[in-house]
Amino acid sequence: MPLKEHLLELRRRLVIAAIAVVIGAIVGWIYYDPIYEQLSQPFRDYKDQNPDSIVALNFANPTAAFSQQLSISIFVGILLASPVWMYQIWAFIMPGLTKREKRVSLAFFAATVPLFAAGCIFAYYTLPKALLILYGFTPDENTSSNIQSTTDYFTFVTRFILAFGAAWLLPVVLVALAALGILSARQMLAAWRPAVLLIFVAAAIITPTPDPFTMFLLAGPLVLLYFGACGIAALIGRKRQEARPDWLDTPEDEASTLE
Repeated sequence: MPLKEHLLELRRRLVIAAIAVVIGAIVGWIYYDPIYEQLSQPFRDYKDQNPDSIVALNFANPTAAFSQQLSISIFVGILLASPVWMYQIWAFIMPGLTKREKRVSLAFFAATVPLFAAGCIFAYYTLPKALLILYGFTPDENTSSNIQSTTDYFTFVTRFILAFGAAWLLPVVLVALAALGILSARQMLAAWRPAVLLIFVAAAIITPTPDPFTMFLLAGPLVLLYFGACGIAALIGRKRQEARPDWLDTPEDEASTLE
């Protein structure tokens, strides 16, 4: 395909993904009130457990409420449209793959959406514990308060959820490399120490706060997923070895056995 057609195809895929996000954002706008209640529930849980603490959400200016509704709607649109824009990425890459690679990539695409959703759900249910610890660092209520901007709170929440969803795609990438023969389970296990270190460094970078607790919340499951990917890569390597003809291992100075 010429470069111009590649660019036209890319534009078409981007337009389809953008339309899906816009439709999802419209749904988010319509159901903004219940979504707002759900995303702010961890904050209210902390308030219920600590009724004496002075912690509150504050709309800082007249346009803050409108901007917040718009940003949350876009966030919902990205989540709802995730199967569509992930498919568009796969569909743009697919023409350049071989027949075998297309079959492999389709299987991994089928695992991508559930893993992304699982990461987002895990983030939502661990969010109250993260807030409980983070707000717990607020000094005594008689000397200070934690009245924060609503925009800052929801920026933290949405980035927290999206960061977990994206990070949980790590095993898909690793297993894909193993299926394509680029990476083996033995290599992955041999490099587990630097891999764990890189996971923690990446978790510290992509999490929206500098506290170690949030970093461990993200890095811990990723380490488990990394070793799970090693196990799947080992199964792929074993199947590839079983399918390998015996005559390929015959020394060059010997005749291979005819079957």
